[in-house]
Amino acid sequence: MGCEMAQAFARFGSHVTVLDLAEQVLPREDRDAAALIQRQLSADGVQFKLNAAIQKVVHHGAEIQVHFQQSGISKEACGDQFLIAGGRKPNIESLNLKVAGVVHGESGVVVNDQLRTTNRRIYAAGDVCSTFRFTHVADAMARVAIQNALFYGRKKVSTLVIPSCTYTDPEIAHVGLNSEEASARGHRVESLTVPLAEVDRAVLDEMTDGFVRVHHENGRLLGCTIVATHANEMIGEATYAISQHGTLSDISNTIHPYPTQIEALRKAGDAYRRSLITPRLKRWLRRYFVWSRRW
Repeated sequence: MGCEMAQAFARFGSHVTVLDLAEQVLPREDRDAAALIQRQLSADGVQFKLNAAIQKVVHHGAEIQVHFQQSGISKEACGDQFLIAGGRKPNIESLNLKVAGVVHGESGVVVNDQLRTTNRRIYAAGDVCSTFRFTHVADAMARVAIQNALFYGRKKVSTLVIPSCTYTDPEIAHVGLNSEEASARGHRVESLTVPLAEVDRAVLDEMTDGFVRVHHENGRLLGCTIVATHANEMIGEATYAISQHGTLSDISNTIHPYPTQIEALRKAGDAYRRSLITPRLKRWLRRYFVWSRRW
């Protein structure tokens, strides 16, 4: 939300300064993706103060002063509006859940993998019990809760493959694991990156700032990050592939309309298939074709 609003106000003509405690913009995102977004926002006029620990906010008439420390040095930023993009927490204090036997805390209602609360007759879904606070996740969780509560289902939230998107320009969309997460889970992960500059539609649209990056284990897709103008509309194919335990070969074999930016994902699949042609296999194929021409 912070970067999205910063870019929007900067393009409206406001002077915008972003203060972030993290050492990079969008710390949960792929480092290359975050760096690209920071460059674009900087080009739009947004100033960044990273590793900035806010100490206090002071009003002086119409001016707002934000005092912060950066590398142990006290500094301040001034403006006439101050937006706190610190997320939100569930508003459940007035529900008197203790009487109903529903355990909850500061982060929301406690549920199991089937979205049942500590009161077996009560289910919860959405922001009130999820760390993924997106509209599309709330919708997916509601479907799980309805199936389990009304139709004696056993569907689990942990099986959901959840995409996310940051609506800057260009956008960042991600689904699945990044390389560090995959390695930590014991996967022998490999990554492939296709720059949008290699995709004809992106070149035609003059929107080549971005890339598609996939993480896989022996071709099985584990995660995908897309940086593109319409990344949110491109991530669906990778989401489906992961949910169906699909492979990069499956994506490579899927016919994609030309010219489209989603061809970048197909190109990643093509790159994986090319990597399967080892020098030994090349020698064998060469001998085979020499032999076949004799007949």
